[in-house]
Amino acid sequence: MTSGHLVAEAGEAIAAALDKVEAVEMLYLSAAEKADALVQLARLESRMSSTRLRVVAAADQAGDVAEETGDRDIAAWCQRTTRMDRGAARREMVLARSLGRWTVLAQAHAAGEVSTVQADVIARALEALPKVIAAGILDEAERVLVEHAASFAPRELRVLGRRILDVVAPEVADDEERKRLEAEERAARRTTSLTTHSHGDGTTTIRIRVPDATADRLLTYLHAWTNPRKQDGTPGGAPGDSDARRELTYPVRLGHAFCDLLEHLDPTKLPVHGGTATTVVVTMPLETLLSGIGVATTDTGGRITASEARRLACTAHLVPAVLGGKSEVLDLGRGRRLYPAASRRAMSLRDGGCRAEGCDTPAAWCEAHHLVPWSRGGKTDLNDGVLLCSHHHHRAHDDRYLHDRLPNGDLRFHRRR
Repeated sequence: MTSGHLVAEAGEAIAAALDKVEAVEMLYLSAAEKADALVQLARLESRMSSTRLRVVAAADQAGDVAEETGDRDIAAWCQRTTRMDRGAARREMVLARSLGRWTVLAQAHAAGEVSTVQADVIARALEALPKVIAAGILDEAERVLVEHAASFAPRELRVLGRRILDVVAPEVADDEERKRLEAEERAARRTTSLTTHSHGDGTTTIRIRVPDATADRLLTYLHAWTNPRKQDGTPGGAPGDSDARRELTYPVRLGHAFCDLLEHLDPTKLPVHGGTATTVVVTMPLETLLSGIGVATTDTGGRITASEARRLACTAHLVPAVLGGKSEVLDLGRGRRLYPAASRRAMSLRDGGCRAEGCDTPAAWCEAHHLVPWSRGGKTDLNDGVLLCSHHHHRAHDDRYLHDRLPNGDLRFHRRR
């Protein structure tokens, strides 16, 4: 018993067919049958989506569905009634409107030749084209993008969509791209932002939105750290632990590289802050300084371990403030600068690379480590320095590890027992 109109009849027929399929054990299908089914179902999914979007467009144009329930528009109605996310409902309404304009795209979507995601990408690319472009150029851009949907995934289509004028109208492409980039750069400056959220577990999430050119520059700097690194464990983690396995993922490597980048910034090149060059002051009790076990406090209120403070003293502009029993300042040390370029070159020639036993990380990707830490009177000179890769530099300042100096000058690390 159907409800009378063809859309409802189609829905009931599809539901009945799916009820039959529900009883099928998919494991019994051959590989060829599974492959055919996946392709066919993907096309049917696009066709179903096309029909749904046509109904959305009709409801949007008439306004009757939302009006019956007092909703703002059809997107708000879908959000509430079909339990869609607000963003997804809005995107669906926008796509439905676009398909009403781009008929070639709509026909390909209805035939299952273009997926819904592809249709969204193509529609956005077409809508972003300048309104002054001739209708013939717009039609050709639509035809080319729909044609390439047979070969390109949404990501590739998105790239092609941004440069579609190079294909269909190269005589105007350069000028239009210049205008588009100028508008995007102005918008990027307006939307640039950075927020932080401390999780209270020793980590902080930094959320940043920057212009593409800035992101490209940052990634270029980070790649200088990540590409040649030895991915044999997370700094400070034991071999084989879960953190070591996480080090193999590229986002983790980028995160560590970002930390390294900040540590290697030269404070003398930063703006004056509080009357002096930007400097980190780390405060710790005398017993913590002498034992190397405990915690220290930065001048921003952060808490770090004593071993981390010692490690930072090797590569960052860090001033130790040592307190006595009554919290009086016993010593306000001088900032330990980075090894000067001449010392770094001499160290590179002498060490040739990381001096941890068995490590072959080249010298260009190593950090200078103080053999005698500043807490024991160590100095920033050639005799007190040795090159270590980032991994082994963290090991050198990890209280869970000890290291011995071998006769040839290499360092051998082993876990405390």
